[in-house]
Amino acid sequence: MGTKQYTGAPEDADLMRADSLAREIFSDIANKWAFLIIEFLGERTLRFSELRNEVEGISHKMLTQNLRMLERNGLVERTVHPTVPPRVEYTLTEPGQALRATVDGMCGWTHKYLGRIEDSRRRFGA
Repeated sequence: MGTKQYTGAPEDADLMRADSLAREIFSDIANKWAFLIIEFLGERTLRFSELRNEVEGISHKMLTQNLRMLERNGLVERTVHPTVPPRVEYTLTEPGQALRATVDGMCGWTHKYLGRIEDSRRRFGA
């Protein structure tokens, strides 16, 4: 299955269309690992091992997959420094920093409503 070529046309940003680029982007970034990676990289540039230590519970494979996806979408920049061994660093791009503002808002929402959500879950499970 090949990757669809997008033109940057308005229909590519139409969330109502199942084949829109916007839906593909949402599908890529709407996962807990991507959000956590964006949150931690928003604070500073990190090496792979530093990022893995920050994002508790993420496997090497999931971190690699998510970093590649974020880089492919232009949200993360990967820099390889010519040292032995090579030093690789990750940082958010301008669009990645802009997305971080949304991630921060979701984090704030979570903190604000965590108690209510816990109460609702208790009632639902009772």
